[in-house]
Amino acid sequence: MSKITITATGDSFMTRPVPEGGYQGFEEVREKVLEGDIRFNNLEFTAHDLEGTAASASGGTWAMSEPEILDELQKYGFNAYNFANNHTLDYGEDGLLATIRHLDERNMLNFGAGKDLRAASAPVYMECKGVKAAFIGLSASFNAFNPASNATEDIPGRPGLNPLRHRTEFHVTPDKIEFLRDLEDKIDINCERNYSISNGYIAPDRPGRYSFGGISFVEDESCFKKTIPDARDVARTVAGIKEARDNGAELVIISVHAHGFDGRINTVPSEYIVDFCRSCIDSGADMILGHGPHELRGLEIYKGKPIFYSLGNFVFQTETVKLQPAEAYENMGLPLTSTVKELMDLRNGCGTRGYLAIPPIWISVIAAIDFEDGKTSAIRLYPIWLDGIGNPYDKIGWPHLCDDDKVLRYFEKLSEPFGTSFDYDGCCASVRLK
Repeated sequence: MSKITITATGDSFMTRPVPEGGYQGFEEVREKVLEGDIRFNNLEFTAHDLEGTAASASGGTWAMSEPEILDELQKYGFNAYNFANNHTLDYGEDGLLATIRHLDERNMLNFGAGKDLRAASAPVYMECKGVKAAFIGLSASFNAFNPASNATEDIPGRPGLNPLRHRTEFHVTPDKIEFLRDLEDKIDINCERNYSISNGYIAPDRPGRYSFGGISFVEDESCFKKTIPDARDVARTVAGIKEARDNGAELVIISVHAHGFDGRINTVPSEYIVDFCRSCIDSGADMILGHGPHELRGLEIYKGKPIFYSLGNFVFQTETVKLQPAEAYENMGLPLTSTVKELMDLRNGCGTRGYLAIPPIWISVIAAIDFEDGKTSAIRLYPIWLDGIGNPYDKIGWPHLCDDDKVLRYFEKLSEPFGTSFDYDGCCASVRLK
C-alpha cells in the first residue's frame, strides 16, 4: 500500500471571502493543509442564495453564506468535507439540498447529509495515490427535525443529516426516587405522560426505572450520570464501515460532530461519544476526526488508531453572517428592524462575553496523519490561532500558524487523560504512537 497523508482541521463557519491576495499567514496555513493527499474540513454553514427557508430553530446562529464562499474555502486546498452538524438544517431541507448541489457542482466531496438517511449515512469514496479511502459523517448535535429518515414502500425518505443519538440515564439512590414520587403527586409533572401510557401511546417505566418530567432515573446504589449511544446509529455506522471494506476501502475515516460534554467541562467529551468512537475503531475504522464544541478536545490513540475528539475551529466568522431570520431578533428581544451587527453586539456584549471572550475558542491545530501499510505511522501537529480576542468583527476568524508551542502544550494537557503525549520540534509536535 502506498503511503498517504491526511491533513485534518476542525470547523469552518465562513462568512467572508479571503482578502484579495490572501492575508498575512495565509500561504503558510495553506502549505500545511496541502501537506496532505486527503485534506479534511468540517463545513459548518449552508451555502445558497436563500434557496431554503429559515428553520424555526438553528444550531445557534442561522448559518448561511453565498455559494461563492465555497470557492473561498477551497483556496485552502481541502478536498473532503463533512456536512453533518448542528447547522446543516438551519435553512430547512431545501437549504440542505441546495448546499449539497452547490458542493457537487464544484466537485467538493461531501458526506454526512443527503436526500434520505441511506444517502446521508452511506460511505463516500476517494481514490488517492493508489489507496481507496471511505468517509462516513455523523452529527451528535442537532435539533429534533434535523435527522434524515429512510424511505418506506409508500413514503420517500426525509432529507437531513446522519444522526448519532443517545440517551441519558441519571442513576440515583432509592430515597431520591421516593422524593421525586412524592413531588410528582404534589405538582402533577407526569400527568400528560401518564395519560399517554393509559392510552397505549408510550410504554410504562420498566422495573427499577422512573421518569420524572421527561428525565429518566434509574434506581441504584449511588448517584451518577450515564450516557449511552443509540444502538440503531451504532449498528448503521458499523454496517457502513463493513460496506466500505467490502467495497475495497483500505482507509476508513469517521467524522463526528459532537458538542456533548460530561460534568462541567466543555473539553471533556461525553461518555457516549467516547464509547461510540471506540466502537467504530473496534469495527474496523482507521481514524476518527471529531469537531463540534469550537474548542480543542483531547487526542486518544486507541489500539494504535487516532481519535481526535475535537479539532476545534479552522475558520470561525459567526459575527459577520449577513442575514438572520426573525427568530434570531425575537429571541434577543430586538425589533425586526435591527441590524445583524446590533444583534451580535447584544449577544456577545460587544466582545465581553461568549465566544469572543473565550481564548480557547481561537486556538486549534492542523493534524497531519501518515497512513502506511494499513495503519497510522506518524502524526504531526501544527498549532494555529484565529485572530479572535479584541479584534473587530471583520478581522476575526482567519487561521494563522503559531510561532510558539503554547497551543500544543495545551492540547497535550487535554490529551493526557487518554494517555497521549507529544514530542516537540520547535512549533511542531509529533504524537507518540502506542
